[in-house]
Amino acid sequence: MATIFRRKLYKRGSSFETTVPMPLLFAIDTARKYNVVFAFEPEANKWFIKFEEIVAKKPAKNIDEKLEEKGGG
Repeated sequence: MATIFRRKLYKRGSSFETTVPMPLLFAIDTARKYNVVFAFEPEANKWFIKFEEIVAKKPAKNIDEKLEEKGGG
């Protein structure tokens, strides 16, 4: 038999939200940050869930570091 999860849909302001069940998070590192991507395939009439890790960007260099690279500091 298939595993089934049901979650309540909550109204929040002008939008709706729900929670992602913990058993769906078994393969991710919960110490990291992720975007949850919901994809609908009309041909199959099904929704799919994908987790994409949010990769931190390097901090921007300050003006002194930029000048040093160009030989102006």
